[in-house]
Amino acid sequence: MRRQLLPALTMLLVFTVIGGLVYPLLVTGVAQLALRDQANGSLVERDGEPVGSSLIGQSFTRPEYFHPRPSSAGDGYDGAASSGSNLGPTNATLLHGQEDDPATPDVDESADGIQQRVAAYLAANHLPEATPVPVDAVTGSGSGLDPHISVANARLQAARVARTRELPIEEVRRLVDEHTRGRDLGFLGEPGVNVLELNLALDALRP
Repeated sequence: MRRQLLPALTMLLVFTVIGGLVYPLLVTGVAQLALRDQANGSLVERDGEPVGSSLIGQSFTRPEYFHPRPSSAGDGYDGAASSGSNLGPTNATLLHGQEDDPATPDVDESADGIQQRVAAYLAANHLPEATPVPVDAVTGSGSGLDPHISVANARLQAARVARTRELPIEEVRRLVDEHTRGRDLGFLGEPGVNVLELNLALDALRP
């Protein structure tokens, strides 16, 4: 029995050291040398202090900022609770929202649907009712953490931001263009605008 047990324990120890110590340290070392920024979370700093990550969306609701797409991750943009709404495209709650059930006063079941989000988006941006609203402005991503919005969404918000900050609309649109990321590998997905980086650039315009 000893002849079978000793090799088994030896292999367990060897592969534990290789897989649990050597390999993680090797990968961590290579990542820190070759991709330090990405390996550390792609953090975005202002005045030397981290204010977020370029990979994870944040909630911006004030009128002088560009607003991100909706999020169903926890209370919103929670990296520890990444998820979508899991509601299908014909789901009544997704389309029309849901009112709170008075029979359960301790639980808030209310939810905004696309219909309510479209109305709120048009009102917030002072847009005519017939304005087509980009889908990313009223629906969340699968992760709930998407840091980007579409170029169309950003351009529709630009007038509100410029008016609130008393900036020329051309200057705000220029910042949108500067913070627009192209398609991955030149053909995958659609161009997007990083909301956090764009809002920080807006704040940097202040004297």
